[in-house]
Amino acid sequence: MANSKRTLKKIPRFKNEDEEQEFWTKADSTEYVDWPKARVVRFPKLRPSTTAISVRLPETLLTELKLLANERDVPYQSLLKVYLADRVATERRGGRQRGGA
Repeated sequence: MANSKRTLKKIPRFKNEDEEQEFWTKADSTEYVDWPKARVVRFPKLRPSTTAISVRLPETLLTELKLLANERDVPYQSLLKVYLADRVATERRGGRQRGGA
């Protein structure tokens, strides 16, 4: 069992979210946080930040997207976000698929 009297390191102040993200990708959080004493916290009204963009799509592509969304009973813009997120994740993993993917 870990020593419960150990001294935790002080979490540094960050200039921005990118700097904080970089820190936590390399830091061992157990050196900064007493996890056994942590509590679950919920933020029910927290929404991810979004940015509106304009994308020109061929009408046939948009029609197909709307048909697929209707079959799944979801808004077509939500389905488009899911498809984009899946494809970006695939590309980031280096699993570039062409053709029938």
